[in-house]
Amino acid sequence: MAWRCTGATNAELIGNMAKAGIITSERVAAAMAEVDRANYVRFPDSAYEDSPQPIGHGATISAPHMHAHAAEHLLPFLKPGARVLDVGSGSGYLCAVLYQLLQDPSDPKSKESKVVGIEHIPELTEWSIENLRKDGLGPALADGSIRMISGDGRKGVPEDAPYDAIHVGAAAPTMPQDLVEQLARPGRMFIPVGTYAQQIFQVDKDADGNVTQKPLLDVMYVPLTDRDKQKAE
Repeated sequence: MAWRCTGATNAELIGNMAKAGIITSERVAAAMAEVDRANYVRFPDSAYEDSPQPIGHGATISAPHMHAHAAEHLLPFLKPGARVLDVGSGSGYLCAVLYQLLQDPSDPKSKESKVVGIEHIPELTEWSIENLRKDGLGPALADGSIRMISGDGRKGVPEDAPYDAIHVGAAAPTMPQDLVEQLARPGRMFIPVGTYAQQIFQVDKDADGNVTQKPLLDVMYVPLTDRDKQKAE
């Protein structure tokens, strides 16, 4: 069970997810090891619990095993020079992991990599920027390698499209066509879809623009909604 992956430290949490077969790639393990989850939660004492946690404003940071699943499924598209969009970027944690996955000191294309995080609660956007700086990623913010913005993630961020990979951190009631359109050719999206019954879908767009959808697992995410409704909840 994923909840058994809880550890006393970041390293132990990652090791437990590897033992459970959730993390299968050394690249994913190394990227997650570079990002201390304690910098991205409201309660650092429970940072390494394998569970979702509230971060305020009706939002949560997903359980670590879900971030690991996302990284593993998007991995073929996470290469130096890629552009990645994180919808519902929350605390900024997954943006940091995605950034690390695009870095390779031996590949000059790493400098062209870009991670865009979009969050419709401005207070969370500002907090995520603070978190990323605390985790040593101030230079990446300064040079634009990581861009955190406030806005309606359901519409994507067309000015930085197309994206080689898109992660969506909240459940859309139906597949958001704006996000599908912003996928590169080829490109992949990892997205929870549904209301009461939700599934993670892997959405692939091939070089000719053909789109396929593959259900991966049943989940329960907070809804992908508008700012006012989320704040009310």
